[in-house]
Amino acid sequence: MENSAAVNRIAIALAAIAMTIAGIGSGPANAENPDISRRRASERTEFTNDEIKDGFFKIALNAELQLGAPAERVRKFDEPVRIFVVSKGLPDRRREISTIVQDIRARVNHLDVAVTNNRQSANFVVTLVPDRDFNRTIRARYGIGKAAQIQQSLNPQCLSGIGKDERYRIRRAEVILPIDAGEFTFYDCAYEEMLQALGAINDDRSVPWTMFNDDVQMGFFDVYDQYLLNVLYDPRIRPGMTRDDVNALLPDVLATARTWVTDANSPRQADGRGGPGRRSGARGD
Repeated sequence: MENSAAVNRIAIALAAIAMTIAGIGSGPANAENPDISRRRASERTEFTNDEIKDGFFKIALNAELQLGAPAERVRKFDEPVRIFVVSKGLPDRRREISTIVQDIRARVNHLDVAVTNNRQSANFVVTLVPDRDFNRTIRARYGIGKAAQIQQSLNPQCLSGIGKDERYRIRRAEVILPIDAGEFTFYDCAYEEMLQALGAINDDRSVPWTMFNDDVQMGFFDVYDQYLLNVLYDPRIRPGMTRDDVNALLPDVLATARTWVTDANSPRQADGRGGPGRRSGARGD
C-alpha cells in the first residue's frame, strides 16, 4: 500500500524520498517448527514461466494500498542492503532475524544483504516489539493520523515500509515485528515483511502460490517467491522499469533464475529453516 502523509513526512526526513508501507501478520523460519515442516513437505516447487511472470507483475509492480497515481514500476535496492535490528522486548529475536537474513541472501542471487551493528551505515531497520506495543510503535513512528489510516486499511499484525527516490530505487526500508505473538507468526511475518521491504511490495489473493497472499501462510522462503525475488534482483531488471521493459527481458532472466533457484534448493544447499497464521497489508507509493 502506498501512503502520501507518510511520504511527505519521510520525504522531509529523507531528502524527498517517497514512502511505501507494507503490513502483514504470519510466522516462522529459524528452528523447524512442525507447522513449517508440514507446509514445506506439501510445497509446490514446479512452475511455468507464465505462472512466475504473472506473479511478478502483480507482486513487484503493484501496491496493495495505493495512495495517489499507481506506480507500476520496479522498486528495488541497487546498493548493498545493511540491516540494523532494534530489540525492545523478550524473547530476544535478533538471532532469528540474522538467520532469516542469511537464508534470504543464500536464495537470492545478486542481493548483497547482511545484518550490521552500525545503525549509521544501515539502510534497513527491523524493530522487534512485544505484541502489546505493536500499535503504539506504529503511532510513534507514523503519527496518530497515519497510524489510524494504516489500522483501518490494513489491520496489520506486522508492518514494513520503503522509501524510494525519483528513480524508484529503494533508499530506506523498515520492518516492525511482534516478537511474542507465536513462533509461527513471528517467522511468517518476518519473511514476508522483509521480502516486501526489498521490493515485493504487493499482496494479491489471485496468486495462490505466494506468501504475498493474505490467505497463504508459509513461515519459510518458499520456491515460488524465490523465483519472484530472483527475477527482481537480476541486474538486468532495473529500478523504474515498466511492465513492457521487464517483459522484453523475462525469457533470459527466467532462465537464469531457474538455474539459481534449482541449485539453491538442491539437497546439499537446502538446510534453511523456518514455522502458521497471518494477515497482510501493504502500502506503496
